[in-house]
Amino acid sequence: MSDVVLTRARAGDSAAFHELTSPYLAELRVHCYRILGSVQDAEDLLQETLLAAWRGLGDYAGRASMRTWLYRIATNRCLNALRDDARRPRSLPVAPFQLNEPTRSSEPLWLEPYPDALLDGLPDTAAGPEARYEAKESIALAFVTALQRLPPRQRAALVLRDVLGYRAAEAAGLLDTSETSVNSALQRARAAMPDRLPATARLPRSAAEQQLAERFATAYADDDIDGVVALLSADAWLTMPPVMLEYQGRAAIGSFLSQSARWRAGRRLRLVPTRANGQPAFGCYLEDAHTPLWHMHGLIVLTMTGDQISAVTRFVDNSFLPAFGLPRTL
Repeated sequence: MSDVVLTRARAGDSAAFHELTSPYLAELRVHCYRILGSVQDAEDLLQETLLAAWRGLGDYAGRASMRTWLYRIATNRCLNALRDDARRPRSLPVAPFQLNEPTRSSEPLWLEPYPDALLDGLPDTAAGPEARYEAKESIALAFVTALQRLPPRQRAALVLRDVLGYRAAEAAGLLDTSETSVNSALQRARAAMPDRLPATARLPRSAAEQQLAERFATAYADDDIDGVVALLSADAWLTMPPVMLEYQGRAAIGSFLSQSARWRAGRRLRLVPTRANGQPAFGCYLEDAHTPLWHMHGLIVLTMTGDQISAVTRFVDNSFLPAFGLPRTL
């Protein structure tokens, strides 16, 4: 970081401030997403972080790197947001048809997928020496899902230490707490993660992954329930954040898909390929019964293990789909 650029920024030069902060925007956005689980909230908190940094630049003493200083602001802003119950009004979606008994019922999970397009520009070596997770693994939907099950403080400690690779003393400084507190939160977070972390994809961006995703899309759009079920692993999960009902296994998932097809009453689906969290995904569109239009109907993200699909995550909210560049209607 050039002292000349820093001096210009402190004097109110917005171009100089942009030069100081722009190299870190993509990774800071992902950092906020990991902690908050929402691409929309992550963007809001990134802007709050930049505003706080702009206003506080005169207090930046340069003892830590600009990157670390920005991470400190972003992390604490995210924790403050999680403590604010009025951050965003939320209500659980109501199923339009009677659902079968689920395999299990969990607490509501306020989670959104993350567009791969926003991963462009991430540095290849953002993690420090203490990191335990690779960059691709730490953005995978299974990992972010598991993070959202942790209390906020444990979530932040695990991300700072095991994803970003900050040492205990550095993480304590970022969180304005003691090393003992950070290590305690990290120990509890690490103990919880393995029980909540499903198998992750083993075929990232391969031809085999693409073929499997295409077979799924064709079968799903054609209401070929048997065809979809044949692509699933025996212990596959179907989840629909934030809906609390979860279905495991081919029979349970097949039954749910059959119910959904009956509710649509002949209205067809179209799936538009995209990518989320480094995984194959599809924007889902439902045929209008009265016009030649297809309307947004959520997003589907696939988790693959070997040559099978081990998880189908069905997001029913449409509000985040513009971040994927998907149109509202076809």
